[in-house]
Amino acid sequence: MTARPTLAVVGATGSVGAVLLRILSQRADVWGDIRLIAAPPSPRPRARWGESARPGGRTLTVRGEEVEVLDLAEDVFDGVDVALFAVPDEVAAHWAPLAVARGAVAVDDSGAFHADPDVPLVVPEVNAHAVRRRPRGIVSSPGSTTLTTIVTLGALHAEFGLRALVLSTYQAVSSAGQEGVAALRRQLSLVAGTELGAGPGDVRRAVGEDTGPFPEPVALNVVPWAGSLCEEGWSSEEMRVRDETRKVLGLPRLPVAVTCVRVPVVTTHSVTVHARFENEVTVDKAREIIATAPGVVLCDDPAAGEFPTPADAVGTDPTWVGRVRRALDDPTALELFACGDNLRKGAALNAAQIAELVAAEKE
Repeated sequence: MTARPTLAVVGATGSVGAVLLRILSQRADVWGDIRLIAAPPSPRPRARWGESARPGGRTLTVRGEEVEVLDLAEDVFDGVDVALFAVPDEVAAHWAPLAVARGAVAVDDSGAFHADPDVPLVVPEVNAHAVRRRPRGIVSSPGSTTLTTIVTLGALHAEFGLRALVLSTYQAVSSAGQEGVAALRRQLSLVAGTELGAGPGDVRRAVGEDTGPFPEPVALNVVPWAGSLCEEGWSSEEMRVRDETRKVLGLPRLPVAVTCVRVPVVTTHSVTVHARFENEVTVDKAREIIATAPGVVLCDDPAAGEFPTPADAVGTDPTWVGRVRRALDDPTALELFACGDNLRKGAALNAAQIAELVAAEKE
């Protein structure tokens, strides 16, 4: 190709879309035209728009330029090389195949295609080669919780051979979208400057029934639930992390147990990891592997009070890892703590990296 490839960003007006536009403006520019497309409230466009793209009546900034936002319609994908979807599952499930039919490669940041064996699930630092095997013309990006640990786990697996995982997550409210952030801020305003949290039910009474997208108050609280109910008491988010981890690492039978917890943090997930390997591990070797893994920062000096926290990791691209220890009762197991911005590497950045891999094929 003589011209640089054209990128379409579907969902440019959403929370992940906003971060994606900043990332596209900060990274090396491999794109020609970038089209910004608003996601509809439902999978199909409003009838009066038919099948023709119309200006959405607003502009957004990307690469220092004001770009008009288009409404979603089939012909908006004409001439597009890569279509990046930062939209809900049902929107991506409907529109990604239509983008492929118009000649684009679809990169999907939702969970719509994670279980599809013909759609690769890609983390460029771990399995970049998988992006070329896409029978449906679609490449999927894992969820934000999986992306908090998967680069570190991939590096450790390459050295030690992963045998089993136990994960506990501490998930930020922004992974529930703008509604989740608004719910936390509203609840914080109700409890700030009070003595609440000292008696049973006092926070719940102050917050009332409006807990937003969460089943319980998140202010001054933690909620051991994310997703919907699956068999035997597991949540859909817990099963998703299990399935995604297995697929990215190419370990379909890997034992994985996950407990997901929502915490009163706006942005940046944290995860505790108990990882068991095929052979005995040493902390020094594990730290060396983590410190040299692409996209990972080792922050591990508890004596000096240095370890990852969401307050420090938010707004940054890497996964931050610390508290690296060998398990007390198992010389083949490691314990560690990881933080990652769920809107950057946990969503927009990984999708942008996948899109860049596809763009490189067209050079």
